[in-house]
Amino acid sequence: MRLAWALGGIALVAAIGGCTSDEPKSSTFVTPSPSVVTSPPPWTEPANYSYVLTRGCDDAKPLGRYRVTVTSGAVASTERLDASAAAPASSSEVDLGPVTGDQGEEIDAFTLKQLLDNAQTAADDGGEVSRTFTPDGLPVKVSINVSEEGPSGAECFGVSDFKTS
Repeated sequence: MRLAWALGGIALVAAIGGCTSDEPKSSTFVTPSPSVVTSPPPWTEPANYSYVLTRGCDDAKPLGRYRVTVTSGAVASTERLDASAAAPASSSEVDLGPVTGDQGEEIDAFTLKQLLDNAQTAADDGGEVSRTFTPDGLPVKVSINVSEEGPSGAECFGVSDFKTS
C-alpha cells in the first residue's frame, strides 16, 4: 500500500514538473492517513496454553480470578486464584462454593476462542460488545452487555498471564 502511494506521488511530481508554464510551480503532497483497523490482527489459538481469567467490570474489585488451562483445544482445568482457605462447616447456613469454600457462584471457564465466539454471538444478537487485543491479536479484555439494565448489566472478562505450553 505504501509503495502504491509512493509511486503515485512520484508520478504526480513528474507530471507537475513536466508542465511548462510561466506561473510559479507549487505542489502539495498529501500524506495518506493511516488505515483504521476495524478488526484485530489475525491470532491463531494454540492447542495448549494457560491464562488468568478475571471476571468483573470493576478492576479494583473483581468477582473472581481463575487460572485456566487449555489442553488440545479444550478447558482441562480451572483453579480459582482468589479463594480463601476457609473450609465449609457442617452447620453452615449459606451455600458455599463447591471448590473454594467461598459464598458465591463459580463460573464455567472457557477457551479464548470460546470467549471471542460468545462476544461475536452477543454482538450479532444486538448486544453491546467491546474487545481489546494486544498488537499480535491476543484478546485481553472483553465486555458483553445483552441486558436492558444498562452498563450495570455488563459481563467483563480480562485475560492476563497467557502462556503457551
